Amino acid sequence: MNSKSNLALLPSIDLLLGAAQAEKLAELYSRAEVKETLRQILESMRQEMASSGSVAAKTREELVQAILSEAKNRLQREFAPSLKPVINATGIILHTGLGRAPLSLAAQENVLRVMRGYSSLEIDMQTGKRGERNEHVSHLLCRLTGAEAAVIVNNNAAAVFLALNTLTFGKEAIISRGQLIEIGGSFRLPEVMEKSGAVMREVGTTNKTKLSDYEKAISHKTGAIVVAHTSNYRVMGFTAEVPLYDLAELAHLHGLPLLHDLGGGVLIDLKKLGLPYEPLVQDSLKAGADVVTFSGDKILGGPQSGIIVGKKEWIERIHKNPIMRAVRCDKLTFAAMEATLKLYFQKKTLLENNRTLQMLTEPIEKVEGRANRALESLKAEVREKLSITVEPSFAQTGSGALPLEKIPSRALVLRSNTLDAEKLAAKLREQDPPIVGYIQNEQVHLDMRTVGEEELAIMTERINGLI
Repeated sequence: MNSKSNLALLPSIDLLLGAAQAEKLAELYSRAEVKETLRQILESMRQEMASSGSVAAKTREELVQAILSEAKNRLQREFAPSLKPVINATGIILHTGLGRAPLSLAAQENVLRVMRGYSSLEIDMQTGKRGERNEHVSHLLCRLTGAEAAVIVNNNAAAVFLALNTLTFGKEAIISRGQLIEIGGSFRLPEVMEKSGAVMREVGTTNKTKLSDYEKAISHKTGAIVVAHTSNYRVMGFTAEVPLYDLAELAHLHGLPLLHDLGGGVLIDLKKLGLPYEPLVQDSLKAGADVVTFSGDKILGGPQSGIIVGKKEWIERIHKNPIMRAVRCDKLTFAAMEATLKLYFQKKTLLENNRTLQMLTEPIEKVEGRANRALESLKAEVREKLSITVEPSFAQTGSGALPLEKIPSRALVLRSNTLDAEKLAAKLREQDPPIVGYIQNEQVHLDMRTVGEEELAIMTERINGLI
């Protein structure tokens, strides 16, 4: 059959739309979507026939069924959720690509409770008058940190931007050259400062900055002194930075606010948990910082958000900034953050209930036990064909937090004689839910520190299904 005969087999759009299968699809996805999908399939077939002169179907009826079947598959793929749960086997606890901090059960339950309908987001139920959404978490943040006031916004970049815009718009923001960090995703602090309306005034050198450098830079043009904690890297060797309390004293002597961006933000002493020291939000405030900014979805273990705490005078100015409305959080963020913060008042169960802290501090014996149970749950045939073993590994905090810390862990290591590591990793990502590991030495590693007990059975079931 020549190409002209093949083209004659192609049905019209109207004929396809009149089929019972198309009408059912239209009920699910709308007639317009079905029509456009059918048009695309027909166009692809015309081009294929013109180039190859062949078609798999022998009759129009067969072709109609093939087109409708393809339309159904395309529409199902198109309208399936693109944001889906994932089993994180990368060993990176705060994996930005996978949504950073997993929420605690308490936060999940509070979000579900609030999202079912209307909520008391901005209505004071005692007076019946307009309330303030930040009050749902501001009192908790003040009690935990010792701050006079607090607000939250949609991420820490927004927190830094808003604080700078409020404190230093059209004025100079003095900052050490050694602190001009890149936040992530090519989002650099100097660019944030520029867009905020601040005039950046660099002082000192990359590795050493003295108090006198700041003092010489202060003038009638100065709006604030800014300190950025370099949480996502370390400069080693011949270095020096001015202690925060000395900068606070200098700033206040000249009537200036001191802004401290902590990046990650920690509320408990990590050294007591066997982890490297990270500055506490409380310590920054005690040292005299007027405004402190940090992330809610890093070590804190909450939803994506940026938290701003500090002196009432400055926080109130920040809160009144018109940009606050552009970066404010929704009810679900407040619900998750409220529940997350309340866990910090239950110190005996905090590590158990805060999933980020739990993963950071879980004893290696428990991780190894989970890895061995996973291995034992795999079919002998699968273990043999994929040469699966449990081997030592190192997990990481991720998202720029504790950058030098390698956390001892255990991983399932998969090696296939028929598939290279890239293809095997791809097959794991194609599962439902996807299993995301990492490749090292041409082997696929599934780190068990970031795989929860509740995910173990489903993960091993999917691996068993690979063979």
